[in-house]
Amino acid sequence: MAIPIRLTVNGKPVDAQVEPNTLLVQFLREQLRLTGTHVGCDTAQCGACTVHLDGRAVKSCNLLALQADGATVTTIEGLAGQAGNGLHPMQEAFRECHGLQCGFCTPGMVMSATALVQEHPDADAATIRAHLDGNLCRCTGYHNIVRAVQQGQAAMQGTAASAE
Repeated sequence: MAIPIRLTVNGKPVDAQVEPNTLLVQFLREQLRLTGTHVGCDTAQCGACTVHLDGRAVKSCNLLALQADGATVTTIEGLAGQAGNGLHPMQEAFRECHGLQCGFCTPGMVMSATALVQEHPDADAATIRAHLDGNLCRCTGYHNIVRAVQQGQAAMQGTAASAE
C-alpha cells in the first residue's frame, strides 16, 4: 500500500508514492537515483547515509521516507548545487586536504561537517573530532579529515585562513 509524500529534495519539489517501510536512504537512492548518499551499516552507526533534513544532519538509514513528508532534504548532490557551478567549500576542502581515500564515507562526512560549521562556526579541532564521532572512516587516520573541516569552515566563513 503506497502512501503519497511531498517534500523538497535539493531545492526541487518531489511528489512520490512510498511503501510505509521505505527508508529515506532507499527512497533517495532507488526512487530519486541520488546515489551519493551511501548505505553502509543500515544501523545508523557509520554515517555514510548522512543528509540534511530541514538543515539538520541526520542518518537517512534511520528514518522512514514518510518521516520526511513536508520536509526539505539536501543530499551531497544538492550541496554542490548550493555553491553555484562548482563544489561547495567543504567539498573543495576535502579534495584539497586529502580528507578522503576510498571516498565511501566522504559524502556523509561532508554533510556532517557542513551541519557542524553551520551550527558551531567557531568549532575547534576537538569539537570537530567529537562531532564526527558518528561518521566512520576505515581508510584515514582522521587527521586530514579534521584539516579539511577546518579549511571548509574557514571558506564557509568567507576567509582565506589556512587550516594548518
